[in-house]
Amino acid sequence: MKNMDLDTRRSLATPRGVGVAYSVYAVRAENATIWDADGKEYIDFAGGIAVLNTGHRHPKVKAAIAAQLECFTHTAYQIIPYEPYVALAERLNKIAPIDGLKKTAFFTTGAEAVENAIKIARAYTKRTGVIAFSGAFHGRTLLGMALTGKVAPYKVDFGAMPPDIFHAPFPNTTQDISVADALKHLELLFKVDIDPKRVAAIIIEPVQGEGGFNPAPAELMTALRRICDEHGIVLIADEVQTGFARTGKMFAMQHYDVQPDMMTVAKSLAGGMPLSGVIGRAEIMDAPNPGGLGGTYAGNALALASAHAVLDVIEEEQLCARAETLGQRLRDRLTALKRTVPALGEVRGPGSMVAVEMNDPTTGKPDAEAVKRVQAAALAQGLILITCGVYGNVLRFLYPLTIPDAQFDRALDILANAITA
Repeated sequence: MKNMDLDTRRSLATPRGVGVAYSVYAVRAENATIWDADGKEYIDFAGGIAVLNTGHRHPKVKAAIAAQLECFTHTAYQIIPYEPYVALAERLNKIAPIDGLKKTAFFTTGAEAVENAIKIARAYTKRTGVIAFSGAFHGRTLLGMALTGKVAPYKVDFGAMPPDIFHAPFPNTTQDISVADALKHLELLFKVDIDPKRVAAIIIEPVQGEGGFNPAPAELMTALRRICDEHGIVLIADEVQTGFARTGKMFAMQHYDVQPDMMTVAKSLAGGMPLSGVIGRAEIMDAPNPGGLGGTYAGNALALASAHAVLDVIEEEQLCARAETLGQRLRDRLTALKRTVPALGEVRGPGSMVAVEMNDPTTGKPDAEAVKRVQAAALAQGLILITCGVYGNVLRFLYPLTIPDAQFDRALDILANAITA
């Protein structure tokens, strides 16, 4: 069955709301390489949207899943619990950048982790209000899309959003929004929309994902920690996309001098298996009553086994340092291209969470069409790229951190050819 045939079947069998970036159908993958139904080979710079920091089918991940498969696949942890769940919680509690006694609960998707983090914060504070930021992405579930700070395509036609969700502007140099602007708006929010004593949580991505790979300035994080401490608000770091070595550290919050009260994790936690979690201060995590948290597949045994292997691989292969090395090579190449390509804008992002803006060189306005042209040119040469940004004009790069050097260099050459085409 070829790509074209499969795409015809897809259009007839699945709804258009489940959009796909390419009409390329994967049949096999290994590390940073994907082969499609037509037999063509691609370098994967999407990584399942930041899920494959340890690459496709890492041998240790495969072995861990296979070993667990010989034991059992599912019991529902809330019915018959098992040791790998407890052991992974212990490992995450140990490495999470939160002082004091911590606890972890597991779920299935990033959106599910976010929703449960909000539930926990509300149970702990006995408040309902939540503040998120413009440009944020926290999922496609009802509460998740309410928290998400982008209308199209996530909120269009889906009706009224859940109440008591508010947004403050996220600092962004390309949009002329400073930290002072963001904090001024937040203080105004407390004056005109919601009493801070009614706010349960402030949730923020240390580096915005879908919003454009915008790092939160250190000054903002310090101010949010102060505001949360002053008003008894829970500070939640959404590390679903930033976690597990992507930014050059195990977690992006390790780039800051302040700590969150809770963190959400998912994506690269389990090497392609569906697993997410909420990590937080023990007294906060214990706020919900027994039975208030969980899910039929939450903490699936196969996914837990994979996650243990992922943590081993990150440590053994020094992927945090690898992320810094690869990211610097990419930033250097993009910065050099900027000298001759006026459409290229800001190059940004820590570690290997790198992105570049594309703008109309005449007007300076965001140019989503230019990004699409680069994507198409790259795909024709065997490189898979994905985009992000409020205006859809940002190329982001989420290659596996295990990608071989020669393949990475080849990908950078393709990228340069696609940009200059």
